[in-house]
Formats: sequence, structure tokens, C-alpha cells
Amino acid sequence: MTLSITPLYAALLAVLFIVLCFRVIFIRRGEKISLGDGDNPALRARIRVQANFVEYAPFSLLLMLMVELQGGAVILLHAIGLMLLAGRAAHAYGLSQHPQIMPLRFWGMILTFMSINVGALANLWLALV
Repeated sequence: MTLSITPLYAALLAVLFIVLCFRVIFIRRGEKISLGDGDNPALRARIRVQANFVEYAPFSLLLMLMVELQGGAVILLHAIGLMLLAGRAAHAYGLSQHPQIMPLRFWGMILTFMSINVGALANLWLALV
């Protein structure tokens, strides 16, 4: 079986992750903060945005990969991938703003949780039928 859908979303999410990483690096370099947050609120916020991404994206991608490996429907895989990508992007943007944009954070988490839930249910279904 050739994988083509999960790698697409993994690559797009990797680009978003790199952007979040560079946002942390730029402040670290500018403020000369090597470790921790140096009690810098802007750096602390960017670290949290990056960490939140890392807490959710890999698990969702793993569920998506397992659905694809089990022969899940293409439309289902794109739905999971789009929910995850939109959710992580919306949440990261909403959390990065000052003041935070709470509706973006909220809908970003809803979409992320939906991608996890749909991925989990699809895996259960595909494993049991």
C-alpha cells in the first residue's frame, strides 16, 4: 500500500511547526536567552504555542496514519487531515495574539479534538469489521 494522504498533512503540519520553532528562536536570539524563558512573557507565550502544537499534532497524525494503513476512505482521511491542520493553525494563531483571540483558540481545539475523535472512531471501526 502506498501512503499518500497522511504524508501530505504531515508535511504541511511540519511546515507550521517550523514556523512556530523559528518564532521561538527569533526571540531567544534577540534577547540572548539560551534556556528556559528568561522570565520573558513574549518568549513564554511562544514556547507555549509551540508546545501545544507538539502535544496534539503527532497523536492525531498517528491515528490518521493507522486509518490510512487500514484502507480508510480517502474523504475520511482528508477530513481528519483538514480538521487537524485548520485546528492547529487556528489555535496557534489565536494563542499567539495579544490579546489572545479566544474564538480561534476555541475552534482550533474543537477541530483538533474532532480530528482525534474521528481518527479514533475510524480506527475502532476498521479494526473491528
